[in-house]
Amino acid sequence: MLWTLLLLPLLLLVVSGTQTTQPCFPGCQCEVETFGLFDSFSLTRVDCSGLGPHIVPVPIPLDTAHLDLSSNRLERVNESVLAGPGYTTLAGLDLSRNLLTSISPTAFSRLRYLESLDLSHNGLAALPAESFTSSPLSDVNLSHNRLQEVSVSAFTTHSQARALHVDLSHNLIHRLVPQPAGAGLPAPAIQSLNLAWNRLRAVPDLRDLPLRYLSLDGNPLATVGRGAFKGLAGLTHLSLASLQGVPQLAPHGFSELPGLQVLDLSGNPKLKWAGTEVFSGLGSLQELDLSGTGLVPLPEVLLHHLPALQSVSVGQGTRCRRLVREGAYPRQPGSSPRVALHCGDTQESVARGPDIL
Repeated sequence: MLWTLLLLPLLLLVVSGTQTTQPCFPGCQCEVETFGLFDSFSLTRVDCSGLGPHIVPVPIPLDTAHLDLSSNRLERVNESVLAGPGYTTLAGLDLSRNLLTSISPTAFSRLRYLESLDLSHNGLAALPAESFTSSPLSDVNLSHNRLQEVSVSAFTTHSQARALHVDLSHNLIHRLVPQPAGAGLPAPAIQSLNLAWNRLRAVPDLRDLPLRYLSLDGNPLATVGRGAFKGLAGLTHLSLASLQGVPQLAPHGFSELPGLQVLDLSGNPKLKWAGTEVFSGLGSLQELDLSGTGLVPLPEVLLHHLPALQSVSVGQGTRCRRLVREGAYPRQPGSSPRVALHCGDTQESVARGPDIL
C-alpha cells in the first residue's frame, strides 16, 4: 500500500505528459509531439488545409508550433486573422496555394517567434516594405507568385543574427531594388537567395548582402560582365543554369567572387568559349558544371586559372576529375607534380578524391 502511494504522483506525471488536453477545431487535425523527461513538454502541429475560406480566424491550441492554412481559397490575410491564443508562439505558418493577391503590412506583426513562412503559389503582385520586421524569420517562400519588383529591404527581419533563406523563384521579377544608400538600416541577413525563372536581364545589385548561395537559373540574362557580382565576396555557390537567350560571359566577369566553390553553367547550349579570362579570379572554385554547353572540349590550361578545381562536368554525361601525377620518386628539388584532367562517363565512380599517381 505504501509503495502504491509513493508511485501514484509519478504515474500521474507520466500520464499527464502524454495526454492532449485541448481539442482541435472541427475539420482540422492536431498532431502532438512530446519531449523531455516523462513527456513534460509538447508542441502541436495543426493542419487546417483544404477546408475553405470560412476557416479563418481559426482557434488553435496554446502550444501550436506549426499551422497549415494552405489550399483554403483565402483572398486576404491581415493582423486579425492571425491573432489570438496560440498565434503568438507560432514558429511555422503555411499560407501556400491560396488566392492571396496582397498582404497587409502588419499581417505578421504579432508573430514574434515565426521562423518559417510559406506564401508560395498565390497571386501576390507586391510585397509591402517592412513586412517581416517583427519576426525572426529564417525561411521565406514566395515562389510561384506574380511579383514584378521587389525591394531587398523588405526582408529586414527582427533577428539580424539569423541566416535567412528567401525563395523568389517563378515570379515575374524584372528588378530587385537594392538597399537604399545611407538609410541607416541593417542589411537583411539573406544567405540563400533563389531568383530562378524570373525576367531579370542583368545580375541584380546585391552588394552588402551576406550571400553564400545564389540562383539565377532560367533568367534572360544578356551578359555577365565585370562588376556584376560586386560586394559578394562571401558567395560560395552560384547557379546560372538554363539561361534564356544567348548569354555572354565577359572576361573577368566572376573576378569579384574569390570565395566561390561551385559554379553551375549547365543547360546553356548557345554558350561558347570566350577564353580562360572568363574564369579569372576564381581561386577557390572546386566544382564547375559546363554540361549541355558549347564549352567542349575544355582546355587543360584552365587549371592554371582554377588552382583549386577538383571536378568539371562537360558535354553530355562526361565528368572530368583533377589528376595529380607525382612523377619520379623521390621528387627532384624544384620539381612540382603534373596536374591534368581525367575525363570519363558519369557512370564511373567520382566519389573518390583526387588521384595521386
